[in-house]
Amino acid sequence: MVDRRTLLIGGLAAGLGAPALGQEAASARRPYRIIRLWPGRAPGGERVTVTQRAVPRSKTSGPDDLAFYGITEPTLTLIRPERPNGFALLMAPGGGYERIATSPDGGGLAHFLAGRGFLVGALLYRLPYDGWAAGPDAPFQDAQRAFRLLAREAGEGTRVGTIGFSAGGHVAGSLASRFAERSYEPIDADDARPARPAFAGLFFPVITMADPYAHGPSRRNLIGRDPDAERIRRWSLEQNVPADMPPTFLAAAADDRTVPVENSMMMFAALRRRKVPSAIHIFDFGGHGFGAPGDPSGPGRFWPELFQDWLGRQKV
Repeated sequence: MVDRRTLLIGGLAAGLGAPALGQEAASARRPYRIIRLWPGRAPGGERVTVTQRAVPRSKTSGPDDLAFYGITEPTLTLIRPERPNGFALLMAPGGGYERIATSPDGGGLAHFLAGRGFLVGALLYRLPYDGWAAGPDAPFQDAQRAFRLLAREAGEGTRVGTIGFSAGGHVAGSLASRFAERSYEPIDADDARPARPAFAGLFFPVITMADPYAHGPSRRNLIGRDPDAERIRRWSLEQNVPADMPPTFLAAAADDRTVPVENSMMMFAALRRRKVPSAIHIFDFGGHGFGAPGDPSGPGRFWPELFQDWLGRQKV
């Protein structure tokens, strides 16, 4: 029976190339399913007038390299592995809270991780400046709802966590640190599920809203051009780490010119102060994004191995 939130079922697409990672000699695009997060309209949209659209990220972008704006239909793209490894990932892509940089099928990285045995749920979340009543918490609402739907799809025995990249790292970090909050009124039985991830992976993440290391566009789009001290504190992840935050893995490059590496270092220090099991890897090069997993020129070829090795040693 097809879930009433299911929008489409995709088929196999073109291959990703050859990642330099052990048994994954080649990772093909896999069947996927797109699930609407909310039955009907997303909450708090009475004053939302934007129209959702997707455009190429640059003049040289291919058909799968898109930027989504004006998200009114947040979704979870579900990609199941052929040989499950017992873990599921809610994956939040970045875009500076201005757009969501992803592909209609969840993106090559999502399919690559599914090739390594993860059940992947790629999140297309709403943007905070589009008029939603929740404002800065609109992406957080979507993350909580998506996590619960992914947990339902994963079933018993699967350890469900979250990973995020750039501003998506802030989304994933918010989910991991604020899981105890109720960001929206329950709407169905899925909302009775806990929203605490078993683990979190934050990659070249936006963490702080405080100068001098805040990522300016993310801060502006999330909490405004001139936020007061309380808004900065509330949405700075390093200032809001609970003692029961799930184990957290961080990775960044020292030469990142977009989101300063100090974001990751500040978060790691905060996690250690709260005695949260955590690890950090800082690469000397790689910039913002690391490159694709199969690219031998950057840390993209390292972090999946490091993350999966760390994950296997966690008591989650």
